[in-house]
Amino acid sequence: MVSDPAASLVLLHGLLGDADDWRPVIQALPGVPCHALDLPGHGRNRALRVSGFDEAHRWLCDELVARDIAHYRLVGYSLGGRLALHHASHSPAGLQALLLENCHPGLPAGERPARIAHDEAWARRFECEPLTRVLADWYRQGVFADLDDDARTRQAARRLGNDGKAVAAMLRATSLGRQPDLAPWLRDTRLPVQWISGNRDHKFHALACQLVKQGCNIKHLALDGGHNLHTSQPDTFARLLREWAHQPEEKIHD
Repeated sequence: MVSDPAASLVLLHGLLGDADDWRPVIQALPGVPCHALDLPGHGRNRALRVSGFDEAHRWLCDELVARDIAHYRLVGYSLGGRLALHHASHSPAGLQALLLENCHPGLPAGERPARIAHDEAWARRFECEPLTRVLADWYRQGVFADLDDDARTRQAARRLGNDGKAVAAMLRATSLGRQPDLAPWLRDTRLPVQWISGNRDHKFHALACQLVKQGCNIKHLALDGGHNLHTSQPDTFARLLREWAHQPEEKIHD
C-alpha cells in the first residue's frame, strides 16, 4: 500500500510542553502539512481536563475532526507518545502510521501502584510549591541526565508558563501507572510503528531494545542524544520525519 502524500503529520508534545515545542521541526519541513496540538492542561488547552487515557483518546479524535484531518501519521514524544500509542490501539480510521520518541509502552500490573504513588507525589508538588523549585528538581531526574546545568536552567525557564494545578491534573490522569500495557498490542499490530530512542537516555533506549527482543512489530532507530531529541536536534528530527512521511506503507505480516 502506498502512503497518501496528502496525509498530515499530527504531533503531540510531552508533559510541561506545548505545541510550540515542535516549531523548529515544522519550520524545517516546508511543504509537509503539520498539526502540532496542545495537550489537555497545556498551552492553549491549559483549562481543559481529561480523566484518563480513554478520555484523552476521545479528545484527540475530536481535534482531528475539528481540523478536518481524515488521513494522518501520528508523532508523539514521551507523554504525547503514550497518548498516541493508546489512540492507535483503538484502530482509528485514517491513521496510517505511528512514530514514537522516547516513549513507554506501559507497565506490568504489579508495578503500577508504585508508579501511581510516585506520580502523585510529583502532582502534589506541582499543585503546592513554586514552579521554579519543582522544575529545578524535575529536570534532575535520570531521563534528563544528558543535560548540563545550563541546559537544565534553560529548559526549566521555558516551562515557567505552565499552570502547576493543570500539570498536576494531567499527571494524575495520565500516570504511567494508569496506562494499559500495550506491548502485547505492539506484537500483534499491522500498523507501521517507528520507535525512536536516544542512546544517552539509558532508560528509554533500553525499553525500546527490550520491545524489539520481545518481538514487537516496531522499527527501532537510535539517535545519538538524550530524552528530548526533537528539541536538541530539530534538523535531524525533521529530516527523519520527512523520510518517514514519504515512506511507502509496508505490508505487515499477519
